[in-house]
Amino acid sequence: MNCHANHCIKCTVQQCKNHCANEDYCALDCITVGTHELNPTMDQCTDCKSFELK
Repeated sequence: MNCHANHCIKCTVQQCKNHCANEDYCALDCITVGTHELNPTMDQCTDCKSFELK
């Protein structure tokens, strides 16, 4: 895949289809961030809803 890194979105999730392998950036123009908690209080409570498994 020819990846065009979006330097506004840092990402280290190498299992994601949108991750640029040579750099720790996402290839998407924008992402959606959500939560799986009713009352999120820590960063672990948030999720990248744009994640797609390779």
